[in-house]
Amino acid sequence: MTMKRTLLSLAFAILIFSVPTLAQRNIEPAIERDPILETDALHNLDVAWQAFKPKRAYKQVLLRFEETYAAYPDFSRMEEFIYLAGMSSYYLSKNEGRQKVDLKQERERERYEPAKLREEAQAYLATLLEKYPETKYRSEVERILKELDPQ
Repeated sequence: MTMKRTLLSLAFAILIFSVPTLAQRNIEPAIERDPILETDALHNLDVAWQAFKPKRAYKQVLLRFEETYAAYPDFSRMEEFIYLAGMSSYYLSKNEGRQKVDLKQERERERYEPAKLREEAQAYLATLLEKYPETKYRSEVERILKELDPQ
């Protein structure tokens, strides 16, 4: 009887100490990140930041974003990339930056028509707020979205 009581006590102790541990576990599965794709996406993000800040090469930013998003939408720093894409679309819609839009060329007109760029900027920036509500870019993004849709 003592052995049974000892085993029951031991089982009860294990149960009591393991329940809080089980309750603390994250029930959402972690995203498994491909280290090669992560490295490639990180390189593209770095190039995009260099093109965005000092160079104001917004077309290049959009190309890097589109390439990365198509290949690896689960990139760990996609928040930054969506911000860059939204702001680059916004600036290009106003024909700002060093890479000017030439609307006389059909290919440029199809891709960089100002109304289309404004729609893309709104979509990217709204997605940023939806997917990353605590983003550090929130106040700036909200200001731009109000400007793009003053209603």
